[in-house]
Amino acid sequence: MSTHANTIKRSSNLHGRLAAAALLVCITATSGCSNIASQAANVEGVRLYQQGNYQQASDRFQQAIAQDPRSPEGYYNLAASLHKTGTLYSRHSDLQQAENLYNQCLERDPNHTECYRGLAVLLNESGRQPEAFKLLNHWSSAAPKSPDPKIELARLLEEVGQTEQAKTQLVDALTIDPHNARALTALGRLRDQSGDHMQALSNYQRSLSLNRFQPEVAARVAQLQGAVGAPVVAAPSTEPPTVTGMQPAMRY
Repeated sequence: MSTHANTIKRSSNLHGRLAAAALLVCITATSGCSNIASQAANVEGVRLYQQGNYQQASDRFQQAIAQDPRSPEGYYNLAASLHKTGTLYSRHSDLQQAENLYNQCLERDPNHTECYRGLAVLLNESGRQPEAFKLLNHWSSAAPKSPDPKIELARLLEEVGQTEQAKTQLVDALTIDPHNARALTALGRLRDQSGDHMQALSNYQRSLSLNRFQPEVAARVAQLQGAVGAPVVAAPSTEPPTVTGMQPAMRY
């Protein structure tokens, strides 16, 4: 097993295999132990976070950082966990720690998309909107060939009600990467909400052709296809699909 795997599935069996692998590697290569132990701690932390055990999750993420201080994932996960508790329980100290940890994550990975998203959310929620835009604009300038900064800028622009500017950012993102499913879904949703249902349908269909694991998008496509030839009016049960956007999510 690679000690630098980017993705670890959420399964107790895999967690067990990771632990066993860690013991095996320690016998022959001590340098690999910390990485595997860090990954295992992150997996366990994610499980606890998903169960709502945020304090225990934070403890595991702290262990992940201690085991592998160079990896950005432990910093991001701990930041997202503290961001959650800070928001839920109005703990200003948790939010301050979360901001510091997001920045430490970015020091280790200057293109960590989820980390930029989480930090932009925190800044925006704390009334520091100009700082949030400065953060994302700086990232966009530093990574001109990446669609991700433009997608995150679009999400922030949407949050503050600037939907036309958000659409422009998404079109720019698709100019860089025409096959970006997330940008297509986000652009489709904005067009859907503004009444441009035929163009929204086209965006949704292209997105689904690239990533079929989007049940909300598939449901909306079926609704729009069923309304061809008649005005499409979104009822409460047929709202455009939500898109993973301005919300921190765990990483492993």
